[in-house]
Amino acid sequence: MAGPADGIVDLYSRRALEWDADRGKILIEKRWLDAFLARLPPEGSILDLGCGSGEPIARYLIERGRSLTGVDASPGLIDLCRQRFPEHDWRVADMRALALGRTFDGVIAWHSAFHLTPRDQKDLFAVYARHVAPGVLMFTSGTEAGEVVGEWRGEPLYHGSLSAAEYRAALDASGFDLLDNRIDDPETGGATVWLARARVAS
Repeated sequence: MAGPADGIVDLYSRRALEWDADRGKILIEKRWLDAFLARLPPEGSILDLGCGSGEPIARYLIERGRSLTGVDASPGLIDLCRQRFPEHDWRVADMRALALGRTFDGVIAWHSAFHLTPRDQKDLFAVYARHVAPGVLMFTSGTEAGEVVGEWRGEPLYHGSLSAAEYRAALDASGFDLLDNRIDDPETGGATVWLARARVAS
């Protein structure tokens, strides 16, 4: 039986333009994006998982000289990315099964992975690991283990989360060293942020 998490792709597909309008262009994430970029080469490559409409985050990364590959399950959101940044690579795909056959200097999943179930989030660490080698990973999560169904424009909006201990364990098991973590960061609207580096095999 389909659960609330199964409606996320349909929601963002049907209402891409409304989401883009509501998202706005204010970059409250700048401090974290700068910390992420500081650990990438000046012309490094980035995989943006759940890239949305490409604004404001992808725009900020692109304007700082990085090459973007953006992935989102919503065709409407990817269409906006292609219109705004046609020189970069935008793909309609499910991040849970992603296997691009290449690695990137950085992978970011900002306010996207937390729309997956806790089980799917655990499995997503294998996706991170096969696309970052070596490189840096940054993602956001919930603050505690569980599932919550909120509302956006009158429709249910699902969020899932592991516990902080589970995220730490998943990072370590997937070959990442934690660089920084802030739970419920007031500077970014209450985001819980994880920044990690893939370990280099000895």
